[in-house]
Amino acid sequence: MLKIYSIPPSLYSAKLRILLRHKGLEWNEVLPPGGYGSDEYKQIVPTGNIPALVDGNLLLADSEAIAEYLNEKYPDPPMLPSDLAQRAEARQLSRFHDTRLEPELRKLFAHVSPDTQDQVLNETQCAAINAKLVQIAAVLPARMNAIGSMLTLGDCGFPISQVWIDALAGALGMDIHWPNAFKDYLGALHEHVAVKTELSEYRPKIAGWVASKAAA
Repeated sequence: MLKIYSIPPSLYSAKLRILLRHKGLEWNEVLPPGGYGSDEYKQIVPTGNIPALVDGNLLLADSEAIAEYLNEKYPDPPMLPSDLAQRAEARQLSRFHDTRLEPELRKLFAHVSPDTQDQVLNETQCAAINAKLVQIAAVLPARMNAIGSMLTLGDCGFPISQVWIDALAGALGMDIHWPNAFKDYLGALHEHVAVKTELSEYRPKIAGWVASKAAA
């Protein structure tokens, strides 16, 4: 059985679980020995990354590499289009999430507690997140027209980041504007059982995490 090292709030682990659920795979999810970033865990996963996959003798500790590997090893249902250009666009969407949108959220993670909140940072990151949402919304109509409701590797991160954006916006008083194209896109993704199931379990974890930080 696949082994996944993870911690409950991990955004990238939740992104990966959407793929696992969509493909109907079984996995054993375990906490990193010694805790996230510990020397003990780095004896197993030298980079200390979360999530990490162990499949037999194979160790992968990059969520994108894990997703590509599992999509090739377990091809049904496919999570990349058959068309070359559409595959490239799906991968581009995934990279936008991981390298442009998610890092803007991550800058706020250490500033949820009242004693670390920074109003200037909140306003800066609110503007940055809104800008990224507008940028990605511009390409979503073409994506929906090309492959419709197919769930791809490029899609899995966005419903998870929506959970974080909503939770952080509520805790930090940020005014997030969701473009209509983005709302339509998320609505289509939420129709997938894998997305719906993951969000039903993940959203309370993040709400609890944010609440605990805000009360600290």
